[in-house]
Amino acid sequence: MVKAVSDVSYTLNESEILGVVGESGCGKSVHALSMMRLIPIPPGKITKGEVFLYGQNLLDLSEEEMRSVRGSQIAMIFQDPMTSLNPVLTVGDQITEALKLHLNMSDDEANSRAAELLTIVGIPEAATRLEDYPHQFSGGMRQRAMIAMALSCSPSILIADEPTTALDVTIQAQIIDLVKRLQDQLGMAVIWITHDLGVVAGLVQRVNVMYAGRIIETGAVKKIYGNPHHPYTVGLLGSLPKLDSRREERLYSIQGEPPDLVGDIEGCAFAERCTYAVERCFHEVPVLEEVDMNHSVSCWEKDKVRKVI
Repeated sequence: MVKAVSDVSYTLNESEILGVVGESGCGKSVHALSMMRLIPIPPGKITKGEVFLYGQNLLDLSEEEMRSVRGSQIAMIFQDPMTSLNPVLTVGDQITEALKLHLNMSDDEANSRAAELLTIVGIPEAATRLEDYPHQFSGGMRQRAMIAMALSCSPSILIADEPTTALDVTIQAQIIDLVKRLQDQLGMAVIWITHDLGVVAGLVQRVNVMYAGRIIETGAVKKIYGNPHHPYTVGLLGSLPKLDSRREERLYSIQGEPPDLVGDIEGCAFAERCTYAVERCFHEVPVLEEVDMNHSVSCWEKDKVRKVI
């Protein structure tokens, strides 16, 4: 059995933008899909845990009750809009579906609101574009349409699962600015999942760093970037290209490979790749401990870790 996510626990505050970062396969997307109850069962399975939203545990809800929560209270933007949008339905049909389901709007009301949403996310001639199919939109426009769908019922929480990965740098910046502007206007909380630490630096207030299915460092973004205490976080930040670095300087790299998540991992999952590891690291799983206000780290040798950036 593969434990994709284990012992992940945190609180999301109202109107907060939280970043979740880590390399591919660390559990970022799986933990979000688990909260949305979108894990395919089988082969996946949520074995235990609690996800509280306004006092109710989402894992205790029936599938019908959960459908009423998705879209209306929690919405999600997926990584690849081409595979997330239905190719045989118009963009308008896909946006109005949630409006009719959750807000009981008539066809005319839903179409009017859908056109308004497309205008808000920056798609010109929105009313005429409602009749277009996803393949008639560019990659950036498809992602904007996905954002419009996610915001259609004014959810309290928006989960953005690497929404800019498939886009070029210019469009990435536009999408990030759009989400930030809409978050300011609507006051919703955002969970921004990414492997791009450059994006996170200017977008979020708080960061969860994940490795091998666990949160290994969490805290205010300025503290994580300015004074990281976990060797993995140090490695991630050290691997970012810097404008003031000399051309011949090589980027810092983390040696080794991520662990095999089949079965239980004894000790710290990062120990095999860590230059600070001691005997204890290979046998005891470190717990998240506070090193400063709004800054916690899961590392036995956290006091010895130093930045390489």
